[in-house]
Amino acid sequence: MTDGHQRLDIHHVDPKAQEAVLAMESYVRGSTLDHGLYELVKIRASQLNGCAYCLDMHHRDARKAGEDQRRLDVLSAWREAPELFSDQERAALAFTEAVTRLGEHGVPDGVWSDVAAQFDEPGIVHLLMAVATINVWNRLAVATHQGLPDLAGGS
Repeated sequence: MTDGHQRLDIHHVDPKAQEAVLAMESYVRGSTLDHGLYELVKIRASQLNGCAYCLDMHHRDARKAGEDQRRLDVLSAWREAPELFSDQERAALAFTEAVTRLGEHGVPDGVWSDVAAQFDEPGIVHLLMAVATINVWNRLAVATHQGLPDLAGGS
């Protein structure tokens, strides 16, 4: 629980730290990973990590990019609404969850097999980098209690 006070402004203290993560972000954005799928991955990981800053940002980004509100509404329960997500999206979401919740046994073989059936090897690399990148952003924002942006000037 946060008191609403940001603990640390990483960019202000050391801009190179944020630039390192921005380099990861730039890599993923330049990859073959579908932008809409990347937004779903970012939202799902951010849900799991409890990152309000990233959830706020990526829900807005997804809507601006034309993502269906109904899919966003049920994303946290995507397994219960398989008809709303493609086979590739479901494989990517399961992979996102497994990598985000990485436990002592790693990514289960079944999850890996499903991803390998939907993505070629470069696609798996791009997806893995996408999941890794949003998890870095989430950890930075949650650890520092990064506040929500002021939306007085827009949505």
